[in-house]
Amino acid sequence: MAANLMFHREVYRLLRDVLTELAPASFRFLDIACGDAGASAATLRTTTIGNYVGIDLSEASLRLAARELDVLPCPVELRCSDFVHAMAKWSEPVDVIWIGMSLHHLSTEGKARLMRNVRRALGGMGLFVIWEPALFEGEDRAAWLARFSLLRDEWSAVSDEEFAAMERHMLLADFPETAARWLGMGREAGFSHAEEIFVMPNRMGRMFRYWN
Repeated sequence: MAANLMFHREVYRLLRDVLTELAPASFRFLDIACGDAGASAATLRTTTIGNYVGIDLSEASLRLAARELDVLPCPVELRCSDFVHAMAKWSEPVDVIWIGMSLHHLSTEGKARLMRNVRRALGGMGLFVIWEPALFEGEDRAAWLARFSLLRDEWSAVSDEEFAAMERHMLLADFPETAARWLGMGREAGFSHAEEIFVMPNRMGRMFRYWN
C-alpha cells in the first residue's frame, strides 16, 4: 500500500467521489472485510457519513481499525464475524455497502449469493461498491495468475519472498470473474444499475458500482 502497487489511492479517491455523488446525507456505511480500516477511515472522514459498521474475521485487525476509525465524526461499530454469515442474516438499515479485494475469495455462486444478500440488506435502495480482481473476456484463472507473475519487475518495492507469498495466496484463494460476469451478477441480484467505474492501470482488477 505504501508504494501504491495495487492503486489504493486511486480506488479510495474514486470511492469518495461515488459517495459524494450518490450517497444520501448522514449515510449509514457498511464496510465488509474492513481489515484495519485505515484507507476507509481516511476516505470517510471528509464525507457526510452518519454511521459506520465494519465486519472482519480478524480480531487483531479490528483492534487496529478501532484506532484508525477514531477520526470519523460518527458512531463506529466493529463486529468480528465471517462476512458471508453476517450478510446472510443482516436486518439493519444501511445506505452504502463497500467491499474491496475480498469478494473474489468466494466461488461464483457464493459471490452471487452475497450480492443477493447485499441487495436485500439495502432494502431496494442504496449503493453497493466493489473493487475486485477481473479476468479479461475469454481469459481463464491460470492466465490471470500468469499475468500477475509478469508484474514482478514492476513490484521492486517488495522482496522475492513477499511476492512469492502473494502468488501462493492467489493460487489458493483468488477466484476472479470477468467484468461482464461481475456486472451480470449485480443485475441478477436485483440492482437496476451496474457500472464499471475503474480499471487498475495494470488491468489486474476493476471497480464496479450497483444501485437502484
